[in-house]
Formats: sequence, structure tokens, C-alpha cells
Amino acid sequence: MRARLTLIACAVMALICCAVTISALIGVRDLAYNYQTNRVVRAALKTVHLIKRDVLDGVIPDQGVTAIQVVKPDGKIGAATPNLLNRPPMAVFLPDESIVRGDQLVCDSPDFPDTCMIMIAFRVYQPDGDWIIYAADPTVPWYVDPWLLAALIGGSLLVVAITGYGAAWTIARALAPVDAISAELSNITASDLGHRVPVPKFKDEVRRMAETANQTLDRLEEAVEQQRRFASDASHDLRSPLTAMRAEIEGAMLHPEDADWPGIGEALLVSLDRLQALVTDLLQMARLDARALGRSDPINLGRLARSELDRRRRRVKMIKDLDEHVMVRGDRLRLGRLITNLVDNAERHANTEVTVRVYGRDGTAVLEVIDDGAGIAPDKREMVFQRFTRLDAARSRDVGGTGLGLAIARQIAETHGGSLTIEDSDSGARFVLRIPIAR
Repeated sequence: MRARLTLIACAVMALICCAVTISALIGVRDLAYNYQTNRVVRAALKTVHLIKRDVLDGVIPDQGVTAIQVVKPDGKIGAATPNLLNRPPMAVFLPDESIVRGDQLVCDSPDFPDTCMIMIAFRVYQPDGDWIIYAADPTVPWYVDPWLLAALIGGSLLVVAITGYGAAWTIARALAPVDAISAELSNITASDLGHRVPVPKFKDEVRRMAETANQTLDRLEEAVEQQRRFASDASHDLRSPLTAMRAEIEGAMLHPEDADWPGIGEALLVSLDRLQALVTDLLQMARLDARALGRSDPINLGRLARSELDRRRRRVKMIKDLDEHVMVRGDRLRLGRLITNLVDNAERHANTEVTVRVYGRDGTAVLEVIDDGAGIAPDKREMVFQRFTRLDAARSRDVGGTGLGLAIARQIAETHGGSLTIEDSDSGARFVLRIPIAR
């Protein structure tokens, strides 16, 4: 990037210098051309003065120009500078009848081959007729003067070099924070996420990039730490039923004749059920973490809730207030899993009843699941949605729970563009799901 930006700056400055040089040459050449023309005119006027004084003797003294000729009315040369003596007229054009002066730029004339000359023709009125004075001097070249051209080229090269150096220095200084950020990012590994990139003092795009990178690193470190805790808790929860099953089997193998094999089988089935539920929840969490897209079908949320509530018998009273005209879009299986998780959680912690409501409000479908249990303290309402969260014995690692149900429910809600929160209630816990209504 440094090289490209420096080359671009140099190229732009080179174009500007070329334009300035051309403009300067054109302007200076016009001035020099006018000055040269005036010199030729002055020389011709001096010759007019000599004619009027009748002091010409055939040879015109040096007037500071290359050539002067005086042509008499009969076409003969009356006087000339030494380099044009005994030569025919060097020009044949005449001024208009109404004026006394005519100008022409003549190139490759017989008297001045390979040269362009500024020629002035002056009409001098004499008693014997009109005398014509021709005065000539080389025109100004396009570069005006070699020293001027060299000065302009040298100055342009110097300006381009200064521009390149300044651009490279400025770009290097501007990108120094980027280099520092890159160096710091290269030191970050999966086992060491504590590094943060330096934040420049100037409030510019690089500073915003550094702040965004640090925020991303914060989220990454938090996610990695959460994954580590999740892996640790998952390994512990998987190990618990396996340990119980191993203990049952080893105890029975030590005294097979005294073992209650039917009872051991039932105990193993209980442990297998818990293990299967845990593995199922872990697989569901993995799919949600991978942002696997589900279906997007129109779903009647009230009817879906009723079918999930009627799927099996409940140990507490279920109060249903379901509006069966609330339509949402989503994955029926995942939304069913969300409702089941909320209802199962409420049933485990309810004393006598659970209330489930479905209704629409302000373009949003709302599902409420309320139990009459002990409730959840406001400062711990977010904690229950974390994976394998352990609160007090009354609401955390209850029998039959895997510690993942509420985390799965919230993640399903978010994948449907909604939210799942715990809100205030007169008694117990009140879980509120909000999903946009399907249009």
C-alpha cells in the first residue's frame, strides 16, 4: 500500500508539474516572441530614420538583428546588412495599402535555410514612391532557452522527489498504528487471548478499527472462555451417569449371586436416559452454535403450544390461554422444543400450577410461561440462560434437568429474530418469548 500510494502521489505531482511546465513555456515563449518582434520593429524603425535622413550608402550598420534590406520602388536593393549584400529581396510580401507594417513568420527561406525568421515589412513613403524595409531575426524556439527548460525540468523532478518522500513519510506515519496492530494480532494464540491492540491517540479510521478489533477480541475471549467452561461442565455431566453406571455394574460383578439384576437394569436405564438427554441437548447446542438454518414455515403459535402441552400428562395443573390466530414464521420442531423446554422447566419448579399464554401485541407474537414456584431473583435472571449454570438448590441442578434447556430455548428464540427473557411476576417465574408476527 505504501508503494502504491507513493507512486500515485508522484504520478499526480508529475502530471501537475508537466502542466505547469507547459503553461510556463507557453507563457514565457509568448513574452519572448513579442520581445523579439519588438526588437525587429525597433531595428526597422532605425532604418526608416536613416532613409528619412538620406544617409544610406548601400550598407546598413548593425541594428542588433540578423538581416535588414531596403527595397526601392523599382524593386532594386537600395541597402542591406553585410550578410545580404548583392542578394535578391529576402521577402516578397507587402503591408496592406492602409497600413505601414506587415508581419510574417517565414521558415526555410533561401537566405536562411532550416530556420524560422520573424520578418517585418515597413512601408516608407518617399517622393519617388514607396520604399519597403524588410527586417528579420530568428524566432524564439519552443523551449525559449535551454537554461529555462533545464530549470523547469530540474525543478519538476525536485518537486516530484519531495512529494514522493513526503508521501512515503506521511503514509508510513499514518500506517504505523496498523503495523502495531498487526504485530499485536500476530502474538494472539488460542491459548493466550489476553492481548489487545494499541489504540492510536488520534480519532480517525485507524482508531475506530483498533477499538473494533479490541471489542472483537473481548467477545472472542469471552466466547472461548465460555466454550472452555461448557466443555468442562459437559465432561463433568457426561462423566456422572457413566460413573454411576460403572459403579452399579462393578458392584454387581463382585457379587453376581447377590445382585438384584432387575433393579440394576432399572438404575442403568435411568442413567442412560439422563445420558441420552444430555447428549441430545449437546447436539442441539452444537447445531445452534453453528448457526444451522432451520425451516421458515408459517406456524400458528397458539396451536403449536396447545399440541406441545397436550403431548403428555403433566404433574401440575396447566392453565391455557392460547390465541390461535397468532401466526409466526420459523422451524416448527425448534419452536416446539423451545415451548417444551420452558414448560418442563416451569413444571419442575411449580408448586401447583403453570400458566401458558399466547397472544399478539404491536406486531409481535408473545408466549408467556408462568409458574407459582419460588421465582428467580432479578440479579440472577440472566444467569439461568447460561449453559450449566448453578444457582441455589431449589432452581438449578434439579432432578431430570441437564442445565441446557433454557440456554437452548433462548438461542432458538434469537435464531427466529426474537427474544426470551424473565420478567416480573406476582408469584414464581415468568418467562416471556417475543417473535415477530408473520405478515
